[in-house]
Amino acid sequence: MSNKIEYWDIYDINKNKTGRKMLRNDWTMADGDYYLSVLGVIKRPDGSYLITQRSMDKAWAAGWWEVPGGGVMSGETSLEAVIREVREETGLDVSSAKGGYQFCYHRENKGQNYIVDIYRFELDVDESELKLQKDETLGGKFATLSEIKELAQKGIFLHYDSIKKVFK
Repeated sequence: MSNKIEYWDIYDINKNKTGRKMLRNDWTMADGDYYLSVLGVIKRPDGSYLITQRSMDKAWAAGWWEVPGGGVMSGETSLEAVIREVREETGLDVSSAKGGYQFCYHRENKGQNYIVDIYRFELDVDESELKLQKDETLGGKFATLSEIKELAQKGIFLHYDSIKKVFK
């Protein structure tokens, strides 16, 4: 990740831009304000999914498993953001991959309301092709749905209940 200042657009509950921006992770949003985030689920032809393990220095959910994703930068579309985030975190290019937008969900957390756009891409890729972002992850692997469910049952898979239908 670069050291440049990053801004996020502020949205309303209907995913319309308000015309206002916030400094990334500033968390001074008003009631009814949301930031937009993306998750990119990568499915291989064998039915396995790419998951990554969050680094231990994360302030929240350190060591948990997740799928690649992050915040949508100001001026960026949701699709541009998911392509960028997947590339930054895994080294994979999903810009020409089969698949795309699936659904979104939102959460209200005082001052930190967010909307998440979920994408699923199909990519024939080998684990050796992964170039994981070292400051973001401890590692990554392609896991079966049952392995992902097991991590979720242990309470260490981020967003599982909100995104589980993307794995079907």
